[in-house]
Amino acid sequence: MRKSKFTAEQMAYCLSQAQAGVPIEELCRKYGISLQTFYRWRAKYGSLTASELQRMKQMEEELRRLKQIVADLSLDKQILQEALRKKV
Repeated sequence: MRKSKFTAEQMAYCLSQAQAGVPIEELCRKYGISLQTFYRWRAKYGSLTASELQRMKQMEEELRRLKQIVADLSLDKQILQEALRKKV
């Protein structure tokens, strides 16, 4: 997964400015993002504060790491089961 060049605080601040009434096109120009990126941020992080957003990103990273561990262990289990079948 590609890492964003924006921090959680920058995303939250951008979204809060939009809620305060700053035109979205102006925000996109200021931050150098597309309208699609802005709406994706708003759909995903709309009501979160900067600290909540940062915590969510940490949890997503940990979930990704744990899923990788499970995939590795599942592969190891499958290899061992095949080895046992060949012995018998």
